[in-house]
Amino acid sequence: MDAPWDPGTYLRHAGERARPFADLLARVHAEEPREVVDLGCGTGEPAAALARRWPGARVTGVDSSPEMLAAAAAHAVPGRVRFVRGDVRDWRPDTPVDVLVSNAVLHWVPGHADLLARWAGALAPGGWLALQVPGNHGAPTHRLLADLCTAPRWAGRLAAAAPPPDPVLTPAGYLDVLTRAGLAADVWETTYLHVLRGPDPVLGWVRGTVLRPVLALLGDDAASFSSEYGAALRAAYPARPDGTTVLPFRRVFAVGSRAEST
Repeated sequence: MDAPWDPGTYLRHAGERARPFADLLARVHAEEPREVVDLGCGTGEPAAALARRWPGARVTGVDSSPEMLAAAAAHAVPGRVRFVRGDVRDWRPDTPVDVLVSNAVLHWVPGHADLLARWAGALAPGGWLALQVPGNHGAPTHRLLADLCTAPRWAGRLAAAAPPPDPVLTPAGYLDVLTRAGLAADVWETTYLHVLRGPDPVLGWVRGTVLRPVLALLGDDAASFSSEYGAALRAAYPARPDGTTVLPFRRVFAVGSRAEST
C-alpha cells in the first residue's frame, strides 16, 4: 500500500531537510531558465525557492501525494508556480526543460537509473538536471528497522516493508548514469551531523520518512512497535551530556548539464 504522507511530521525538521537542497541548488549554474520542474515537490518549499532563484521562470512541482500537494498549494503563484499531481516515474514534459530537480525522492523509486537517463533526454540545450538522495541506508536507523521488521514477531506483516539495503547508487554510479546520458557531471557526497533535541528525537525524525510505510501497516500495534524501535535507537544514538542527540546523515548529490546547441 502507499502510505499517506504527513506534512506536519515531515516539516518538524524543516531546517535540517532544507540544507541539502540549498547545497544542491548552489551547484546549478543555470542563468535564465524558462521551464523549471521539481519532481517530488513535497510541501512546496523547494519549488518556492526555485522561483525565488529564477524569477523569470515558470516552476512546476509534481508529486503523487495529495496531502503534500495540499500543503504545497500555499506556495502556488498564478502564472509562475504551479503544482500538479503525478507519479515521477510517469512524468514527461510538454516542452524541453531548462532545470529539472529531484530532491530526496529517488530512493523511493527502484531502478531509477533508467528514469534519470530519460529525464536527461528531456533537457533543453544548456539544461541542468540535479538530484539529491539519502545515502544512509546502512546506518543504524535503517538497519535496526530492517532487523525489527524481519524479526519473528513482526515479519508476517512487515517483512516486505523493511527498508532495502541499497536503494540508491554510489556516487560513481550516478556519475556513470549522467555521463552516459551525455551530461557533464558533478557528483559528491556529504555527511551532515544533525543535532536533535527532545525525547526520542531520532524516532521523531524517521517517523516522517522511513518509518512511515511501516507504521501504516500496523494499526493498533504501531505504539508497541515504535516503543521497541525507539529503545533500539536510543542505544544506537545516545543522548549527549547536554541533552542533545547527534544524527549523522549521509547524502549523495549529482548535477548534470547539457551542452548548449551549436
